[in-house]
Amino acid sequence: MTPFIAELIGTMLLILLGNGVVANVVLKETKGNNSGWIVITTAWALAVFIGVTVAGPVSGAHLNPAVTIGLATAGKFSWDLVPSYIAAQMIGGMLGAFLVWLFHKDHFAITEDEPGMLACFSTGPAIRKTSSNLISEIIGTFVLVFVIFHFSDPSISIATDPTAKVGLGTVGALPVTFLVWAIGLSLGGTTGYAINPARDLAPRIMHAILPVKGSSDWGYAWIPVAGPVIGAVLAAVLYGLLT
Repeated sequence: MTPFIAELIGTMLLILLGNGVVANVVLKETKGNNSGWIVITTAWALAVFIGVTVAGPVSGAHLNPAVTIGLATAGKFSWDLVPSYIAAQMIGGMLGAFLVWLFHKDHFAITEDEPGMLACFSTGPAIRKTSSNLISEIIGTFVLVFVIFHFSDPSISIATDPTAKVGLGTVGALPVTFLVWAIGLSLGGTTGYAINPARDLAPRIMHAILPVKGSSDWGYAWIPVAGPVIGAVLAAVLYGLLT
């Protein structure tokens, strides 16, 4: 396992389970059809938990180009590693989207709702307005990255070593899980809270490649890329000013 492979596999699992729940809710004749927004936001949060659990010990589990760029902007990650991390995240996102399609192939075949099928790959606005949609993605990602900067490892005061650390193992992935869950529940209703270019662009590419009916909506595709990057950079700048 290398950081590149860890980011690839972690992002693949994130997209498989995150977009997988959208497919389960949206596609025709699934067991979870029409089960709703709470199911989607909860499973997306748990998908983050699983991706972070796998990738965290090796790569730090960015799983998101916006997070990688934000950390680098704040001086917490080397710019030299940014291209390889983003490449791994994009490849992982594409593989995860392919597995979603493969898993639900029979249900895609009988579903006629083209926007719904696109939602199984990428995000879209509830009300299409460029400025509002971009602001939604900026704010959502700002919250994600700014709060991540404030995560800290647990510590315990011991007489012989006051800085001794207490490892939480996989439970250490819970903070970002709750963070993504809160963003989805509170800020996700306008654009579907991409807050991650690899979560949106990589699966959108697969939607265009795979035999899925409907447009890939490339006219909107830049917003879930630009918005998260801008939000992450703003979070890094503010964090730097405050610390």
